[in-house]
Amino acid sequence: MPILKRKTLLAGLLGLLCLAALVATYDWYRNRYIRTVVFAGEELRLPLELAGPGPVRLVHFWDPACPCNVGNQQHLAELIERYASRGVTFHSVQKPGSRGHLPPSLAALRPLAAIPGSEALPASPAVAIWDRQGRLAYFGPYSEGAVCSASNSFVEPILEALLQDRPVRAAGTLARACFCDWQEKP
Repeated sequence: MPILKRKTLLAGLLGLLCLAALVATYDWYRNRYIRTVVFAGEELRLPLELAGPGPVRLVHFWDPACPCNVGNQQHLAELIERYASRGVTFHSVQKPGSRGHLPPSLAALRPLAAIPGSEALPASPAVAIWDRQGRLAYFGPYSEGAVCSASNSFVEPILEALLQDRPVRAAGTLARACFCDWQEKP
């Protein structure tokens, strides 16, 4: 067999091997993280120091070990930039027992140790938004799909409605997106 044909064959086999590895990696990611989750926020409450009438409050639930958080950090930074000046306050709750830090672009998030009801969260990343009267208006994902941005977000329309004092009640949602378990599995 001439050397050129052998090199072509070897390059073709190497290309197929790389393609197979990419397909296997994508399939693993999709099976591990892309899933349907039901969010029910009836048990979520603001901590006493934030409860009651006040500004619109957004709480970001995140797990430092979850690769899905990376997909929404730019979007969250854009939300802070767009809505903090309009009176929305931003807070975060890190998965209990986890270790890590948010990037500098999210320094405006005020960390909370926990909020009542957060121990029952199904998955992260997730967001909860309370209206000016302190009522839970929304609990669920930022969006559907593998990543979130302003183009596929559920959050911007809710914030806009709340800032215009229009009522929103979406404390329970269903979404298929990138999620990690909030509770440790036995």
